[in-house]
Amino acid sequence: MKGSGVMAAIPEGPRDRLMALGREVSFDAGTRIFEEGGRADRFWILRTGSVSLDLHVPGRRAALVETLGPGLMLGWSWLCPPHQWHLGAEATTPVHAWEFDAAEVLELCERDHELDHALLAYVVEVIGRRLRAARTRLLDLYGPYGSGGSPG
Repeated sequence: MKGSGVMAAIPEGPRDRLMALGREVSFDAGTRIFEEGGRADRFWILRTGSVSLDLHVPGRRAALVETLGPGLMLGWSWLCPPHQWHLGAEATTPVHAWEFDAAEVLELCERDHELDHALLAYVVEVIGRRLRAARTRLLDLYGPYGSGGSPG
């Protein structure tokens, strides 16, 4: 089961060891999966459906940052102290996912350096992409020229 996204980023052996820790979960459309600032102690790999990531904006409605779909990892804050969610997440359609307990995965990564390296490389890519998406969204909301591009 190679798939795409995080599944394609992790070689088969380490991927199988990771998947042995996962459990199947589902979320109805409209379910808040986590809130910005909450305790980040797990993550998900989306199988079906979509999840929107949002950023709290004081005095305004939360700003949509990115929408995730099948194959992508939901949640990276479990990996970085202080282990608090940097964004909020809501199922925009019914979602089926594999859920992973962060402590169990981190313990496995201590023993499995191939998994550790592949997972860390993938999460760094995710962090970069989400940081760019959040920046673009905030510039769209507050920047004088929209999406942060130069005016001329």
